[in-house]
Amino acid sequence: MSHTAHIRSHRKPRRSASTLAMRAGVAGGVLGTLAVAGASGSANAAEPVTQTLELPTLTADLAAQAAQSADATEQAAANYQLQAERDAAAAKAAKQAKADLADAKKKAAEAKKKAQEDARKEAAARASRTAERTTLSATADAGSTATSTTTTTSTSTSTSTSPATGSAAAVISFVKAQVGKAYVSGATGPSAYDCSGLVQTAFKQVGISLPRVSQDQSTAGTQVSLSNLQPGDILYWGSAGSAYHVAVYVGDGMFVGAQNPSTGVVERPLSYDPPTGAVRVL
Repeated sequence: MSHTAHIRSHRKPRRSASTLAMRAGVAGGVLGTLAVAGASGSANAAEPVTQTLELPTLTADLAAQAAQSADATEQAAANYQLQAERDAAAAKAAKQAKADLADAKKKAAEAKKKAQEDARKEAAARASRTAERTTLSATADAGSTATSTTTTTSTSTSTSTSPATGSAAAVISFVKAQVGKAYVSGATGPSAYDCSGLVQTAFKQVGISLPRVSQDQSTAGTQVSLSNLQPGDILYWGSAGSAYHVAVYVGDGMFVGAQNPSTGVVERPLSYDPPTGAVRVL
């Protein structure tokens, strides 16, 4: 027997492989459990708690912003439409104003042209009356001296006749009351007249019906000499049957007539526009 057989060895006894494997397995299990727990804890800690709480708030904010954007867009569209309507209205008003101005200018030009035409006609009428008066004067001068003297005396008497009475006075009163009223072609009163319309309406006041136009009125009664006029006689200018103007003799060398658009109804002396003839219906 060896002398060292009973001496305790100082070496640590070797652990068996199974013991080590078991201890390794236990350690691995513990570590695995800790790892799982740690992973689970980490997973739970990383869960989007914030997303769960904040997602509705974020969605509401986006919806509010979208609504505000839609409102702003709608308001902008309404503003554009309103501006477009205003622009259209302004353009229409400008167009209408331009048309009104053009119409006013046209009417003014027509009125000016008409006034010039009336003045031209009046001048032509005066020239014609002057020519006829010249002819009548030449005819009168061909008479005898005695006839001229009688005519002169009669003329002097005619311009100083006594005041009219009866129907003549009524006719004269009527035509004098119309002085100042307008001349309108074709008018027979009460606010405006033409020359034959005034004469016809005046004699209608005393129950005498006269033709409507001056040509016919110049032959409606008895032809009388201008040297023997009486108040109420109808004066005419032009030839009997083709007269272009008529008036009423009111005495004292005066007559009343609707002359033209410029003067209207006026009272004038015979010298203002001497007539070419006269008829008596009273």
